[in-house]
Amino acid sequence: MRAAARVLCLLSFSACPCFSSYAGEGKESASSSPKATPVKVPVFNSRKVASSARSREAVARVAPSLVGQLQSRGLSYGSPVFIRIFKSERELELWVKGDGGYDLFRTYAVAAMSGKLGPKLREGDRQAPEGFYYVPPSRMNPNSRFHLSMNLGYPNGYDRGHRRTGSALMIHGGNASIGCFAMTDPKIEEIYALTEAALRNGQSFFRVHCFPFRMNSANMKKHASSQWHSFWVNLKEGYDFFESSKLPPDVRVEEGKYVFGKATN
Repeated sequence: MRAAARVLCLLSFSACPCFSSYAGEGKESASSSPKATPVKVPVFNSRKVASSARSREAVARVAPSLVGQLQSRGLSYGSPVFIRIFKSERELELWVKGDGGYDLFRTYAVAAMSGKLGPKLREGDRQAPEGFYYVPPSRMNPNSRFHLSMNLGYPNGYDRGHRRTGSALMIHGGNASIGCFAMTDPKIEEIYALTEAALRNGQSFFRVHCFPFRMNSANMKKHASSQWHSFWVNLKEGYDFFESSKLPPDVRVEEGKYVFGKATN
């Protein structure tokens, strides 16, 4: 009898409206937690940049995450950008302009790059370039056979002055390359979105500086016997300019050498 009474008591308690209400309140609280506010991606129209269905889809996919990541660093999507590439370390740095100069936003591993240390000399030598290049809107390629790409503008004035030849040297997607810098498709989508936004927001071009290695004293000493040492000493002037100011220099060519001054872009 006592056991039967205990069962009846428990059944009555479970059917109690108060108990049911309490359980329901717990579920409602969990399901009604505040949702994250969607990130608003700015739209820029200051400068025209060619696009394709592929590039628009890629930018739409990665831009919200990039906007949030930049904001968390006190940076803005659409701000001017600057790229440095180091061949020996196989790294591409993407810098974004902040209040006092450029801040390093991300370092990407280069997936593929052919050749060895030293500049590109001629068409077909499979060398990746070394030197100071820039990319205006006209060199962005949203229809690349390597997903998305940007043309570095090789040969530049220095290269032509030294009778160096070549064409279509790119930063692009995929993971295979002959003289270019292949970044994989996911990485090039981020790089493309950030550079395209900067151009659309008014940056007339972004600079790409390609170095054989990080040009610190130890590496310069390590490669002092190279046939390219004097060339690298000249490159180091541009490297040091940015390292000290966190502003990429304006680059000119005078008497067969790179000359550096305060940038106007």
